[in-house]
Amino acid sequence: MPTAAIPIDANRLPSPALRRFAWGVLVYFVAVILWGTLVRATGSGAGCGNHWPLCNGTVMQHSASVNTMIEFTHRITSGLSFFSVVGLLWWTFAGTVRGHLARAAAVASVAFTLIEAMLGAFLVKLGLTAQSQSPLRPAYLALHLTNTLLLLAALTLTAHLLSRNKAFLRSNTRLHAPFGAIATVLVVMIVGVTGSLAALGDTLFPATSLGSALAQDFSASSGWLVRWRWTHPTVAFVASIFLIWILMRAAQRSTAWDNRRLSALVLLLLATVYTLGVLDVMLLAPLWVQVAHLLAADSLWAALVVLTARLTLLPRDQGSEIRGQGSGSELE
Repeated sequence: MPTAAIPIDANRLPSPALRRFAWGVLVYFVAVILWGTLVRATGSGAGCGNHWPLCNGTVMQHSASVNTMIEFTHRITSGLSFFSVVGLLWWTFAGTVRGHLARAAAVASVAFTLIEAMLGAFLVKLGLTAQSQSPLRPAYLALHLTNTLLLLAALTLTAHLLSRNKAFLRSNTRLHAPFGAIATVLVVMIVGVTGSLAALGDTLFPATSLGSALAQDFSASSGWLVRWRWTHPTVAFVASIFLIWILMRAAQRSTAWDNRRLSALVLLLLATVYTLGVLDVMLLAPLWVQVAHLLAADSLWAALVVLTARLTLLPRDQGSEIRGQGSGSELE
């Protein structure tokens, strides 16, 4: 005879306040990242000189320039993000039971936040900001973007796992098709890195018209960073084919309506990202399009991480279900 499901005390679930705080921290980090795009696009990265963490060697800024205020604001919001993620870590450990997967995700969030701060400090101290064309800058930027994506993934997983009503403990969770999930995440990360390099090329070598931009992209006399710009849409197009194929298979194999609905949302966000990408090229990368493009890309990334977690982290058995609780955000 089948074993009866063992109820889990609802008091062991994270509080609704903790869940809301986790999602709020994620939204705040996205806002900080968008402001970072403003810093790069306006060439304000050197607004505080080569001083870090102070700005121009002081805390209070008097008669500051616009560039200084943009960079200084970014530093303040980044500093607050560190305290918010540390608070999330403390609350997650205090508000969950031992073995809760959100604890590991929260630890990873703090680790990636610290790495993010160190990479930002190195960019400033090495002078790899504003209009710097140092050969080190693209490499650092690619590393910075990779860490940013991993940070967003860790924060998204923390919030998602805290919102789960089942399959949130290591003891009752099993991995399903992890290699496909890893391949999907890697493909999207590669697209993101090529996009960051393309954006840097637009910032350092702006074009006056679409025709001149295309001429620069394929001119042998152009620097590699300029000629790299066409790589991003090419890689993105190939990746989209793979991503759509993965999503279609996930929708066909999943019986949960929430999974199919989230797959549709990912496809919609993917279309939005590509539409804004075309506008970015046609309009020669105006600031508002760059910010909107990045916002759509970050939203796509977060939705894809949640969908991947839903399809990969499954209940080990039916005994892991919580009776009397709604399905919430779960989709196994």
